[in-house]
Amino acid sequence: MKNIIETHDLTKTYGDFTAVYRLNLHIRRGTVYGFLGPNGAGKSTTMKMFLGLTRPTVGDFTIDGKKYPGDRMEILRRTGSLIEEPAFYGNLSGRENLDIIRRILGLKSSAVDDALELTGLSQFGDRPAKKYSLGMKQRLGLAGALIGRPPLLILDEPTNGLDPVGIHEIRSLIRSLPEKLGCTVLVSSHLLPEIELMADDVGILNRGRLLFEGSMENLRETAAMKGLPSDNLEETFLALVDEDNRKRRPM
Repeated sequence: MKNIIETHDLTKTYGDFTAVYRLNLHIRRGTVYGFLGPNGAGKSTTMKMFLGLTRPTVGDFTIDGKKYPGDRMEILRRTGSLIEEPAFYGNLSGRENLDIIRRILGLKSSAVDDALELTGLSQFGDRPAKKYSLGMKQRLGLAGALIGRPPLLILDEPTNGLDPVGIHEIRSLIRSLPEKLGCTVLVSSHLLPEIELMADDVGILNRGRLLFEGSMENLRETAAMKGLPSDNLEETFLALVDEDNRKRRPM
């Protein structure tokens, strides 16, 4: 199966408010997919639907050939996630925190060492999590998502609050994962220059609707055909969102 995630008219409403409207995503297996949009565009809501944290109002989706809601538990077993700021037991070591996740998932004890090594935390595994730097905490969150080497990672703002060095480290790690593990990464971020450096494909949401989906090259070509800026992702993104907002304004 070429796509690891496909959605079919996926919609989520809260009363009179539509957070996501008839969303049709096609996320290719073995890629880094940048999921972009202004605040409130529906990115986090979509990710939470994938993780079973909120139910779609209309539509459905498949992940790794498994269809929601019938295969919900199997989807969760195939998906690692880091949503918002990672939470840990500060008095426990990084290794002990990961071992809790390992036990819940029923994985072998070697999975903890594997996750620590993948995220460059092996030498800090026995340090209490409360003594980790912010960048190390983000790495520990990624280690928790990576434990057991799931075929899909869903990451929401994984570089939030990091300094430039930490951002570079996390970006390099994410970029390496498809080749190193054969997994797919769905990553949402407001740091568009970072997405431009790490993503193979992008999906751009605005007010719950998909404005564009495709490769970075396709995005540049599409923007140029419309007469929009195409030199960098940030300018193209802002122009597409502005164009969509202008179309929606009442005359």
